[in-house]
Amino acid sequence: MEPVFILVRPQLGENIGSSARAMLNFGLNNLRIVKPRDGWPNPRAKALASGAGSVLDSAIIYNSVKDACDDLNYVFASSARERKLDKEEISLERSLFECQKHFDQGLKVGFLFGPEQSGLSNNDIAFADKIVFL
Repeated sequence: MEPVFILVRPQLGENIGSSARAMLNFGLNNLRIVKPRDGWPNPRAKALASGAGSVLDSAIIYNSVKDACDDLNYVFASSARERKLDKEEISLERSLFECQKHFDQGLKVGFLFGPEQSGLSNNDIAFADKIVFL
């Protein structure tokens, strides 16, 4: 099993392509994209993917964070700032440990990443089980 990576409202195709390239470098292929600002498919994403076109080709586009998370059993939301939400904030290291624990139980796990300029909104984070504080 491998985690699902969900890019929420990404602003630049280049960042989607770079994400796909980084994912493939680690053998990861499950990419979901929620409302990409510049539409899809995006030629700049393909150009920056640099050999990771297969990740982009299999990416699934969603209209909402809810839809992108619906089939997942457990979701981690990334954040660069502390939140005042009723969600436990954990380290990246701990999230990876917990992710493996969920895989061992046969569960599907996802990681949410927000728009480049603003990050995830509180409404987006509502669909997550825990916040990974980076």
